[in-house]
Amino acid sequence: MISDAMKVRLRPGDRAILEARLRAGSTEQRQLLRIRIVLEAAGGHATREIARELETTPTTVSLWRIRYAREGLDGLEDRLRSGTPPIYDEATDQRIRKVLDQPPPKGFARWNGPLIARALGDVDVQYVWRSLRKQKIDLAGRKSWCESNDPDFAAKAADVVGLYLAPPKNAIVLCVDEKPSIQALERAQGYLKLPNGRALTGQSHDYKRHGTTTLFAAFEVATGKVRATHKKRRRRKEFLDFMDDVVAAYPKARLKVILDNLNTHQKNDEWLKRHPLVTFHFTPTRASWLNQVEGWFSILQGQSLTGASFTSVEQLKQHINAFVKAYNKHAEPFIWTKSKVHQRRVKGRRLSDL
Repeated sequence: MISDAMKVRLRPGDRAILEARLRAGSTEQRQLLRIRIVLEAAGGHATREIARELETTPTTVSLWRIRYAREGLDGLEDRLRSGTPPIYDEATDQRIRKVLDQPPPKGFARWNGPLIARALGDVDVQYVWRSLRKQKIDLAGRKSWCESNDPDFAAKAADVVGLYLAPPKNAIVLCVDEKPSIQALERAQGYLKLPNGRALTGQSHDYKRHGTTTLFAAFEVATGKVRATHKKRRRRKEFLDFMDDVVAAYPKARLKVILDNLNTHQKNDEWLKRHPLVTFHFTPTRASWLNQVEGWFSILQGQSLTGASFTSVEQLKQHINAFVKAYNKHAEPFIWTKSKVHQRRVKGRRLSDL
């Protein structure tokens, strides 16, 4: 039997809190029901009326209106229930993390749930997975990095970034590099229609090789336009030939050329003496990501090369040339937003701290 309904009067500020929880997409369904019961009860509705409207039982409505009337918002929370104490606790989570600090068993590249459970001996594998998810540890996730060991990293990085942010007057800043060995792969391509009606683009696993080309590119920082040339190889001779073409494209202009530390880019003093208006600026070792042309190579790969098929090297070259021409029509400079350049020391740090 249901006792007489207890009157519900919302406490100051509670209505705003309850309505905010009602709108929030993260609120649990059981909490939403309790909130609606309290709001309806505060509006003067009877217990049975609320139960019919919310499709629940009068006993449930009576429980939560009484709990709120006596305890306020705290009364809408779940209470601790008696029962079997949990088998695992925070100490178990710490033991799992401690296992991850050790090298995996011989023959294995990395830890996984069953291996951790086997190493602990008294923890179920399902709890191992739950613990890892709770701590947001992804055993299969991988992150790669390249740490520069250049002792002059800060000075070189500041020089390059300075050219991006404040280029010298009457000078053109160019980022130059090569994308070597671009393969002309021929694959069968087309659309695959699935039984559910969805259509996917795809390509066959088999392919034919028709040779490679090396693309030399000069990215103009101020405009975003690209000048590119194909070469068979990437020796010093090909690099300097490309630089001759670049100089010819900017007659009587001072050129600030940003390069990485490839051996063919260095020790070109004789060529630089013949071109006094050209200055080479080198990124720190193992920090070619500071060269903006690398970003353009990523655009080329993603928008032009990935998924394409070619029956010859010549077709590949024409395809790339067409992309460069189309890109330059709508080229825009990259927005360089790096406000501080510094080295991040990885050695001696946990991967989870990166």
